[in-house]
Amino acid sequence: MERKNHTHLSLEERRKIFLLVNSKTPVKLIAELLCRHHSTIYRELARNTTYHEDPYLRGYFHMNADHFMRQRRQRLKRLYRMPALKDYVIDRLRAYWSPEQIAGHMKQQDGMKYYACAETIYQHVYSDEGRDSGLYHYLFRGRPRRRRQYSRKPHDRVPAHHGIAFRPEIVNSRATFGHWEGDLMIFDRSYGKVNLTSLIERRSRYTILAKNVNRKPVPVISTIRDRLKKLPAYGRQTITFDRGFEFMSYPLLHRDLGMDSYFCDPQAPWQKGAVESNNNRIRRFLPRETNLAALSDADLYEVCVIMNNTPRKCLGFRTPQEVLDEHLHDQAMVIN
Repeated sequence: MERKNHTHLSLEERRKIFLLVNSKTPVKLIAELLCRHHSTIYRELARNTTYHEDPYLRGYFHMNADHFMRQRRQRLKRLYRMPALKDYVIDRLRAYWSPEQIAGHMKQQDGMKYYACAETIYQHVYSDEGRDSGLYHYLFRGRPRRRRQYSRKPHDRVPAHHGIAFRPEIVNSRATFGHWEGDLMIFDRSYGKVNLTSLIERRSRYTILAKNVNRKPVPVISTIRDRLKKLPAYGRQTITFDRGFEFMSYPLLHRDLGMDSYFCDPQAPWQKGAVESNNNRIRRFLPRETNLAALSDADLYEVCVIMNNTPRKCLGFRTPQEVLDEHLHDQAMVIN
């Protein structure tokens, strides 16, 4: 069946959904019978189901669902009820004012007969009418879809005892070998999801680079494990990450290598400054617009060779390779 163009569900459609749901019809079949996308039906049931402690009053009822919809539309349609206000808001948006600036300016005007808060303006920008008019183009970010509120707020998946405050003091002093920092380097998205794991040993500044096909935690951590397992145990004692999702399979490092993982405080990448600084050096050879997928492991190894054989002032102008060899009892080891 051909699906309908984008229109709101009618009361008659809601009545059919009510009858089909009560007859235990699967949601995807309901969608087919109504010529709707199945996500439309799932969304309708999620938003307009009645929840009540009495089981006889609990469920999806078409009259209640239609009432809930009208209540939401009435709350969100302030600009539709006031055409002059809507015209003013659209005019200011097209002058590249932000919703906050528009709302704040209106509040300061004594003669202003109407007012809309910033949230109301955002809701209009991302309504069907606002998107059709391209109003989001005039916002600072210019995103066609509104990001869910608080979606950027980091979710703390790291136990407290893995925080950087619990990292041994000897790591901070750089007095011993075997303490690493890790990061993920992102490249132009037009080339796909391929990215680069960047590792640096804190005392020697020895660099390891490894390519990943995506940012999934298990493959990323597995790649780190495979690179570091070539070192003796005292050469892989701890590693410090930021709180990115890609490092959340860190227990694999302790299970397979005996390494302890620690994490920077939220939004504090400077706490692993060695790898952050090293990434800036690497960008000279691998700028963000590099097609990483087209590079071989041999190409990345050449970059590592340059990095590890360049004298560093912090090492007394010795090279990371020289310092590494000293700590490995002069037995040169090929890690990459």
